[in-house]
Amino acid sequence: MAGSAYSIDRAGVQTLGIWLVRRVGYGAMQLSGDKVLGGSSQRKAALDVLRAAVAAGVNHIDTAQFYGPGVVNELIREALYPYPADLAIVTKVGARRDRHGAVLLFDEPNQLRQSIEENLTALGVDRLAAVNLRLMDSAAPGRRFDAQLAALIKARDEGLIDGVGLSNISAAHLTRATAQTHIVCVQNLFNLADQGSADVLALCKQRHIAFVPFFPLGGRRGLSAPAVSAVAARLGVKPAQVALAWLLDLAPNVLLIPGTRSQAHLMENLGAASVELDDAARATLGKAAAVR
Repeated sequence: MAGSAYSIDRAGVQTLGIWLVRRVGYGAMQLSGDKVLGGSSQRKAALDVLRAAVAAGVNHIDTAQFYGPGVVNELIREALYPYPADLAIVTKVGARRDRHGAVLLFDEPNQLRQSIEENLTALGVDRLAAVNLRLMDSAAPGRRFDAQLAALIKARDEGLIDGVGLSNISAAHLTRATAQTHIVCVQNLFNLADQGSADVLALCKQRHIAFVPFFPLGGRRGLSAPAVSAVAARLGVKPAQVALAWLLDLAPNVLLIPGTRSQAHLMENLGAASVELDDAARATLGKAAAVR
C-alpha cells in the first residue's frame, strides 16, 4: 500500500502556482547528511531514495543549494535528470553555509539572484517551479523585505522561476507580499506539537496559497504524544503516518514534504496518504494539539 503511486494519489492533488502536484512530496534536506555526504554507500542510498520517491509518484521535491552546500542539488540531478515533465522542483534562497557548515545570511537582493542562478545551474534546468524567500531573522516586514521580494519577482518575470514563495514568515509578511504580487506557497514550521503558524495557514487557505509545513513530524515531542500513539494503534498504522495524515486533514491546500534518507521511512511517509482519520481520531488529536 505505502509504496504505490495509488496510495499517494489518495491524498489528492493541489496547485502550486501553475503546477499540479500530489499532496505528499519529498523534502531532500536530510540527504546532505552531516554537512556533506560521506562515503559512496551513503551516496548510493541517497540516489536510491530519490529514484524511489519519483517511482512512487512523488512529483514535488523541495531542495536548496545551501543543503550540503551543493550536495543535495547535485544528487537530485544525478538521480533524476532528465526530469519527468510533471516534476516540480522547489528551492529556497536567503542563506548560505560557510566552510564549517554554519548557516549564514545571504539575503541581499543581488545575493538572492545569485542563489537562484546557482540552483538553476546545479540542477541543470532553465526554470524552477518555485523559489521560496527564506527569512532568516525576525525582522518585521518593511522596505528591506520589499527589496528582497522584488528580486524574486524580477526572476519570475524574466522566466527563471514559475512562482514566488515565502518561508519562515509571519501573517504580516504574507499580507504585505500578496499586496505586491502573487504568492504560490508558504513554508513554515508547523506540526502537532507546534502550531505557531496557525494564522498563516488560515490566511493561505483563504487566499488559495499552498501551505507547506516543515518539520512536519514535530520530532520526539510530536510523535511520542500519547494521543498520537493511541490513534496509531487503533488504526493500525505508524505514529509518523498519523502526524502526517493529521496535517493533510487540516486543509486541502496543505502540501507535505517529509524528508528521510531511508527507503523504508520514505514508504512509510508516502503511506500517510492512505490513512483516513475518522471523527474520533480528529477529536483525540485536536484535543492533544490544543494543549500544546
